[in-house]
Amino acid sequence: MTPLSLTVREPDDFHLHLRDGRSLEAVVPFSAARFARALIMPNLRPPVCTTEQAREYRARILAAVPAGTHFNPLMSLYLTDRTPPDEVDRAHASGFVLGFKLYPAGATTHSDAGVTEISRVYAVLERMQEAGLTLQVHGEVTDPDVDIFDREARFIEVVLAPLAERFTGLRIVFEHITTRSAVEFVLGARPGIAATVTPQHLLMNRNALFAGGIRPHHYCLPVLKSETNREALCDAVRAGSSRLFLGTDSAPHARAAKESACGCAGIFSAHGALELYAEAFEAIGALERLEGFAAEHGADFYGLPRNTGRVRLVKAPWTVPAAYPFGDDELIPLRAEERIGWRLERLE
Repeated sequence: MTPLSLTVREPDDFHLHLRDGRSLEAVVPFSAARFARALIMPNLRPPVCTTEQAREYRARILAAVPAGTHFNPLMSLYLTDRTPPDEVDRAHASGFVLGFKLYPAGATTHSDAGVTEISRVYAVLERMQEAGLTLQVHGEVTDPDVDIFDREARFIEVVLAPLAERFTGLRIVFEHITTRSAVEFVLGARPGIAATVTPQHLLMNRNALFAGGIRPHHYCLPVLKSETNREALCDAVRAGSSRLFLGTDSAPHARAAKESACGCAGIFSAHGALELYAEAFEAIGALERLEGFAAEHGADFYGLPRNTGRVRLVKAPWTVPAAYPFGDDELIPLRAEERIGWRLERLE
């Protein structure tokens, strides 16, 4: 029987997009209300490539956190073909940069400055291995001849597996995994390799892209996959592996940018992220695994202290608004005008 409430350690989001400017100000309060810490992605325009840029961006994030709320933004730097190895030393010394993000050039939103050939960053990866910083990976090839639904599996074969073998001490997080191939790779990999899992990839398969017509607000990258792959993710988190942890990949885009002839990839889930995970874990009969996934595995992997605060989730459905303000436009959240089965209550 599903409990009426669930109290868990305060969680962390180890994959979050916040944008900048007025857009940042619009979305930071949602994550700050649910998570003690978040790892902020660097794919702004221009990208956050240096420790000093990350320091300035982090200050803007902290300025947008509501008064009386404790929220610690941790940073990732954008890895490019031209990243100097010395930047690893500055990042490591900062105390707030956890690693570098590998975007294959052209793989997703604002990834045009990403790595064009993995061998070009070998010197940086060697320095990261020595310093203990983590490589966060968007794991898809960009070859147009590879089917979009096969790009994650091909990336494992041609990039990730050889990389993990070449740099045996490099800590790697395979972000937002979506396939059985990714699950099998992570769970069978050498020590020091983990993965984040999003709420949308636990809750939806690719049919959600076409329910009643094209659904642009369900479009993200990596794209939603088949039901067989969704079930593989659910089976993996149900088993409770410490290699898997929470990373929402919440990615806000203005409505006009989503509902266009070439709509942006990204699902905004920060407004109800922890509640959506609770719904997903309830559906697979694994609510007892939620605390480890949301609040322990990621902190342990990154060598951070576990949070000491607590939050309560109550079995009390609520209806998500049709939209939220977002600069001069509006933001359509996941489950807009639909219900989420759990409600968040923070504890003092």
